[in-house]
Amino acid sequence: MLLIRKIHDPLFPLEARAVAQVQKLLAERFPELDKEKIDELPGQLNNPLKYRFKTILFVADNTSGNVKGCAVLMTDKTLNFCFLDLIATDVNAPSGLGSAIYERVREEAVKLESRGIFFECLPDDPAVCKDVSKLKDNAARLKFYERFGIFPISGTKYETPASENDDCPPYLMFDGLKKERTLEKDIAKKIVKAILKRKYGELCSNEYISLVVNSFKDDPVKLRPPKYIKKAKPLVFNDYSHKIALVVNDKHNIHHIKERGYVESPVRIKSILTEIEKTGFFETIPYEEFPESLIRDVHDNRLINFLKKVCLDIGNEKSVYPYVFPVRNTDKPPEELDMCAGYFCIDTFTPLNKNAWLAARNGVNCALTAARIVLNHERYAYALLRPPGHHAESKVFGGFCYLNNGAIAANYLSGFGKVAMLDIDYHHGNGQQEIFFNRNDVFTVSIHGHPSFAYPYFSGFAKEKGEGPGTGFNLNYPLGKTVSGDKYLETLTNALIKIKNFKPSYLVVLLGFDTAKGDPTGSWQLGASDFFNNGKIIGSLKLPTLIVQEGGYKNRSLGINARNFFEGFLKGSDNPLVSK
Repeated sequence: MLLIRKIHDPLFPLEARAVAQVQKLLAERFPELDKEKIDELPGQLNNPLKYRFKTILFVADNTSGNVKGCAVLMTDKTLNFCFLDLIATDVNAPSGLGSAIYERVREEAVKLESRGIFFECLPDDPAVCKDVSKLKDNAARLKFYERFGIFPISGTKYETPASENDDCPPYLMFDGLKKERTLEKDIAKKIVKAILKRKYGELCSNEYISLVVNSFKDDPVKLRPPKYIKKAKPLVFNDYSHKIALVVNDKHNIHHIKERGYVESPVRIKSILTEIEKTGFFETIPYEEFPESLIRDVHDNRLINFLKKVCLDIGNEKSVYPYVFPVRNTDKPPEELDMCAGYFCIDTFTPLNKNAWLAARNGVNCALTAARIVLNHERYAYALLRPPGHHAESKVFGGFCYLNNGAIAANYLSGFGKVAMLDIDYHHGNGQQEIFFNRNDVFTVSIHGHPSFAYPYFSGFAKEKGEGPGTGFNLNYPLGKTVSGDKYLETLTNALIKIKNFKPSYLVVLLGFDTAKGDPTGSWQLGASDFFNNGKIIGSLKLPTLIVQEGGYKNRSLGINARNFFEGFLKGSDNPLVSK
């Protein structure tokens, strides 16, 4: 499967590898391009002031990181336009990839509220292109764009040769992004002047630039009539950019502990879905299967092997509850099942049964699918899943958690840029703290009940700030037994300032609703309006955000609180879907 995504930081290892592959692809597909121009690509991405454009690089790569296509988009906020500098696909790329990449570019231009996309296309007119060997390919390319209502600007001197050696000067194409959009003459002249000066400043004299700019006389600017397609249609793509992608673990209910008092039950998902589906804010997307290696990148092999084996062998009716907790010997775990369960678990109330592994494994698939969506479209995604995950550490499980969904997704995202994890569950996120405690590329933040009275009791103190390279990249806000909505919002505001200063490329929110008034596992007083306010301030960061469901066990208010959180979140992000 190919993912079309935007490069955030070309200095990150996976991103640097992708940029190098793009440079190789451009050299192969455009042999006429100067090597110097290709070599400048990382500089363009890092230094918009020098190049006078903010350059965005899109890559289409697979799960192995092999780049099959790319696009280089230059943006200008002052004149509010985009210039598509290059778009290319590998010779062995699947059919339709070029169209898909262009649709992703278009989606970005719409998100930037650009007045349109400009790009160049070699001409199909033998009077303009003296190299007749190029005419067939040029015509095919122009025909492709005509199908979607994109045409060359006509009646100007843009395709005037800039030098005697220029025997095939390009047309300037205009995609207005909307069928009815036109281009005013004065704006067009400013944009064309900017393109020629910034992109071709060394090749085009001031006299040439004035000649081309002053040739724009039609107002609005005219486009060439269809030449190949009798009835053109606008380029249509599914614009879900304002919606939250919803990925639901539809197999969560196979994990159902029916013992009295076990609050982590299947009804939790139904309670949330019933309310959030009323909003129209969500686009449901099925989850994909991801390799187990992504789990083992975060969790110890012995833990994974143990979970799989026990859940496979345990039988239909039985559950194993840890009750003996041997002093840990990292070299030799106990052989007895009950004692071995205690070796890998941190409490007495997280049982293993036939379906625990399957439900947890599907939850990971949901979190990783949502992460891929965030990575691809830089939008918001919600992994609605159970069992939860934030208490699962690299070598142990517990707290109803078997696999750390959020940490696995964050670790995956960390290959593409810095990640901040914000845990707003009532209980401390000991799992991701332990997993990332020595790292500085993932900033872990948790707001929770003080460990003197709140589970998991042994972690979550303010003094725990990370170790080694991770020193200063773990932040805990342990709060008292009674916390009002105002006190929580004040703490959350401080936490978000720290996250903003970290300048992450991605935000992972571990969303717990057990901070609500009356939750059987918490002691705080948050109501629906508080969840709205909390969502609003988180949304105001306007970061590509993955939200992963954690706790929340008062089913009567669970869905209402969830709906209010997401209404606030979209309101804070200035999303046009929300008017509240």
